[in-house]
Amino acid sequence: MNKHTNEFVVCVRNDGYDVSLELRKIYQVVPDAGAARHRLLRVIDESGEDYLYPRNFFLPIELPKAVERAVFAVA
Repeated sequence: MNKHTNEFVVCVRNDGYDVSLELRKIYQVVPDAGAARHRLLRVIDESGEDYLYPRNFFLPIELPKAVERAVFAVA
């Protein structure tokens, strides 16, 4: 079962995480209700793994379907 969604965010802050998060880069969100209750967001970061970061480090974005397909084609 795929635990990933088609939800994406763009990084607008990376205080203390400059190796793990690149500013202005698009990241895929991994659903995590427990994290959301603590104002955290689970994303697949530069390590290729999913980790928790402060929600205010990101802004939600909606990708055009063609871009979304291209993103998943190279994943």
